[in-house]
Parts: sequence; C-alpha cells; structure tokens
Amino acid sequence: MTLPITEGGVGSLLREWRRRRKISQHELALQVETSARHLSFVETGRSRPSRSLLHRLADGLEIPLRQRNTLLVSAGYSPLYQETPLEAPRLKVVREAVDRLITAHAPYPALAVDADEDIVAMNLGAELLLAEVSPALLVPPVNVMRVCLHPEGLARQVVNVDEWRSHLLGRLYRQSVYSGRESLRELYDEVTAYGPRTAKDCQELSDTIVASIRVRALGTELKLFSTITTFGAATDITVAELSLETMHPADAHTAAAFRAAAERQPDRKASMSLLSRSA
Repeated sequence: MTLPITEGGVGSLLREWRRRRKISQHELALQVETSARHLSFVETGRSRPSRSLLHRLADGLEIPLRQRNTLLVSAGYSPLYQETPLEAPRLKVVREAVDRLITAHAPYPALAVDADEDIVAMNLGAELLLAEVSPALLVPPVNVMRVCLHPEGLARQVVNVDEWRSHLLGRLYRQSVYSGRESLRELYDEVTAYGPRTAKDCQELSDTIVASIRVRALGTELKLFSTITTFGAATDITVAELSLETMHPADAHTAAAFRAAAERQPDRKASMSLLSRSA
C-alpha cells in the first residue's frame, strides 16, 4: 500500500509525510540543505524536485523504501527499489539468516513478520506458545496481531490482557502512522474492535520498564517480554519490511517451562516457514 493522498502529486505526498513526521518546512529545508522557499514551491507544485533532492527529502523524512518508489514515480522518475519475493533465490541468504536467528532463539518463541504483520517464519517456541489458539487463525497468511488479539486467539490465555492489548494497539498505531500503510490502518481498526482499550490500561503500561505478557500456556503461567530486530541498510523492499520478534523469559520458571516443553518434542523442527500467502 502507498499513502492514501496522492491526487496532488509529489508535492502533496511530501507535505503529507512532513505532517506525519511533525516537522516544519523550515526545519526540513535546513536538514536537506535547500531553501524553505524552494521546498514550499515543491510542495505546492510550482517546482519539480530533482531526483537528488527527493532522495535527501526521503532520508530526512525517514520514508520507507516502498513509499520512496511512489514518491519518485509521482515526480516523473523511475522507481529505484526492487521488491523481491522472499522465496526467490536472490534472497536465499536472507531466508537463511532469518532461519538461523529464530532457530538459535529456541526453545523460546521467535518469529519473523512482514510489513502487514503477517508471519513468514516461526520457531518451535512460538508454535508451543500458540498451541491453544483457534486453528482458523493459523491458516496462512497468519497475522500476528489477529493471533494475539482475537478473542479466539492468544488473548483468551493472557492474564494481563488489557495491558497487553494496549501495548500491541499502541505499537500497531505507531507503525501505521510511521509507514503510511493503509493496510495497517485497516488492521488497527479491525483488531481495536476485538476489545476495549481504557486510559487506565495505558497508564499501567506507561509505568513499566518493558511491556511484558503473562500468559497461561504449557500447563502453567508464563511471563515473557519481547524485542524487535530489523535489517539495517536494506535496499530491497521485502528485506526492509521484515522484522524479527523474539520473546524472552522474564523469570526462571518461564525459561524452565519452555526448555521442558521442547525436550518433550525432540523430533519437532526447530523452525517452520510460513511463506505461503494462502491455505
């Protein structure tokens, strides 16, 4: 998806991105070493930006690669960044890196997701955590937000469900604003409707050092927190939009529970790809 506002051409797109980043024309002009007057002319359509200026503006506004292509095309230039299917031979090294990272994190949960929050790979720890989720939610493409927040998903097992929901909704909203992806905004509207979000929940979350989840799984109560990793300096859209989420045990009891569960299933694969976009 690209930004929904495109009818005004490159000027409107730049103005919309500047609005999203909450930066003034003057601040942006200083950052990209042009005049505020010239930037104003570009935004109003009175001047056509050079390709070089567009790249500097995209850097200054931290515009994702997919939307940078849209920006270039809207200004009359050819797109620069390729979008290679993850299963293509060209991205074999990326697939191997993803598999290596999430496999090494076992027995604790780890998964890789794309820009729409669809899971492309997960390890045995993630499978164990999601074992009680409704099978309907695990039919590819498997969306991690739906899996976590749907009433038939992981949410029904989460002890601190209001706090966890608030954390995930806040993250998804920020991603939708940052990326400009209409699909994420639609996903946000969908999962928001699954359950209430209160000011009290948000306040409780803001007082914690790191958002954690307390979930009933593996026959006990587990406590986990997560970290997210992305590919730095990616020049391919698919790679730039990939992220790895690893969940870490927040106490010794949780760590022991995952180790024991994995040991009971020695023949299970450490990682599993979910590259298919349909069942």
